[in-house]
Amino acid sequence: MRLPQRVDHLIVGSGFAGLCTAIKLTEDGETDFVVIEKADDVGGTWRDNTYPGACCDVPSQLYSFSFARNPEWSSSYSPQSEIWAYLQQVARDFDLTDRIVFGTELVQATWDDDAQVWRCRTTAGEVVARTLITGTGGLSEPRLPAIDGIETFQGALFHSARWDHSVDLIGKRVAVIGTGASAIQIVPEVQQVAAHLDVYQRTAPWVIPRNDRRYPRLERLALRRVPALAKLYRTGIYWAHEGYVPAFTWQPRLGAPAEKAATINIHKAIKDPDLRAKVTPTFRLGCKRVLRSNTYYPAIASPNVDLVTDPIARITPTSVVTRDGVEHPVDVIVVATGFWTTELPIAERIVGRQGRTLAEEWADGGMSAYKGTTVHGFPNLFMMTGPNTGQGHTSVVFVIESQVAYLRDALRTMREQGYGAVEPRAAAQRRWNAMVQRRMKHTVWNRGGCSSWYLDAHGRNTVLWPKATFTFRRKLARFDADAYDAQAARPTPAREAVA
Repeated sequence: MRLPQRVDHLIVGSGFAGLCTAIKLTEDGETDFVVIEKADDVGGTWRDNTYPGACCDVPSQLYSFSFARNPEWSSSYSPQSEIWAYLQQVARDFDLTDRIVFGTELVQATWDDDAQVWRCRTTAGEVVARTLITGTGGLSEPRLPAIDGIETFQGALFHSARWDHSVDLIGKRVAVIGTGASAIQIVPEVQQVAAHLDVYQRTAPWVIPRNDRRYPRLERLALRRVPALAKLYRTGIYWAHEGYVPAFTWQPRLGAPAEKAATINIHKAIKDPDLRAKVTPTFRLGCKRVLRSNTYYPAIASPNVDLVTDPIARITPTSVVTRDGVEHPVDVIVVATGFWTTELPIAERIVGRQGRTLAEEWADGGMSAYKGTTVHGFPNLFMMTGPNTGQGHTSVVFVIESQVAYLRDALRTMREQGYGAVEPRAAAQRRWNAMVQRRMKHTVWNRGGCSSWYLDAHGRNTVLWPKATFTFRRKLARFDADAYDAQAARPTPAREAVA
């Protein structure tokens, strides 16, 4: 598909958020839209993260669209390839392929207040849109560590989200920097083929067993033939995961039983008391992302693996040097240091009513939005998975569907009331974020004794939602027009009509 010159709605990104938005707009008869995607296929995070062992840590039955259940998952926790294939199938099933312009990246979007449109420059040309809907997510732009000398390394070096499959790790000396969600999946895979593996840990994460199991053929058949069974699976998993909410958002001590189970997990796999001490977290469970693995600790305890806890001082052309002066020779460095989660790169490309980018608007106080979706000063901008919509315990797909429902109601309201532009009132946005941060004070993320990627440079948690997800859905059940400044639609100028 070629990029049109003008559309009602421009959707940026074709991961879960972008596809869900496109599907639901089509259902509402909002057919004048286009999706732009910088890559050559749909899938977002699940297209890009192809590292060995890549797998979802939320059960498959929940980590999928409620309106497009998949009875063919091979196991309760699906590997990356299956999730990507699922998203590709969804795009085909809902006839979205012809609505997506691939190989097209948003360069800049600028709000034109007179014309009530977003004027967008992309790598494929310019497009004018009445609404701008971002579905780029918070785990899309890799974050490389600022380590002295990293640019001088002469071996292979790549981020986990940009895995270089041309690099053969068999018999190599490999370093994995980081012990987060990606790293604990990578380490067991690399340990099996590398001559030696150094794992660089800054802080030990909580790793609980992953109760994974494969679905036998008869069970998959039942899920395919009995839709109510799939719905029951999804509902049960959802409420089981909501059971974590009190420990995360109200009383961290409630996580003690899970901490004990995680400690038992360590003792079963690791016999060396010194190594046990290194991998035992010093903060409350949930303060950082809780990780799931049955193979990470056995890999760490393997003879060809060293867990390095001394900070990295610098990288030379052939080694990693730690602060204690030890030089660790290495052939390949895998950087598993996460993403730009509190400083979204797309915010630098969106220019609002006052001529300021979203990044400039957030520079002093950190990311903030109204209901995680709209931003004062940026009319007709809808952010899927915006500030404080992330989850530490369940599926972000549930949140995405809630936001898309809010967007749909907003567009219906605009159409019925003849609005050309809507933006949340500054006071409404301040009240919302004051509530979020007030609730955040009671959460394990703020009280658990750790520093995590949930927190921005100001120490504010601008990533997670501090309540149950059903509460979030209820708050976004309808578009609350009374919290918005709305402008009546103006006649389209002749030059715009021609375009």
